[in-house]
Amino acid sequence: MSRLPRMSSDRTTIMVVDDDPAVCDSLKFALELQGLTVHTCTSGSELLRHPDLGQARCLVLDYKMPEMDGFEVLDRLEADVPVILIAGPVTSSIRERARHAGVRHVLEKPLLDSALIDRIREVTQGGGH
Repeated sequence: MSRLPRMSSDRTTIMVVDDDPAVCDSLKFALELQGLTVHTCTSGSELLRHPDLGQARCLVLDYKMPEMDGFEVLDRLEADVPVILIAGPVTSSIRERARHAGVRHVLEKPLLDSALIDRIREVTQGGGH
């Protein structure tokens, strides 16, 4: 795996939501290496109750979760935060629903190379639509 350039040290807060704790842990580790502050949640309801949700600059949201899927979470989300949806596999239907829901990017699992950090940079540094 190649070394990725570090993001600026402004400690941008990212929320990661995935029902698989191992995915949460690995994304948290990788994103913290890039200088980000990362909070993880293993369900949509946990995210919606999280005290730091209002400080998030980006939300990395799993599509398929047992309690409520990513789109149900988006329907209940009151914070105005850019969203990167992760799913595996990504279908044209998921892409279309994501576009209508205002999702900035859809990435397919497994997340490879620098795709996620590149999309996070875009949405937290003013680009990304």
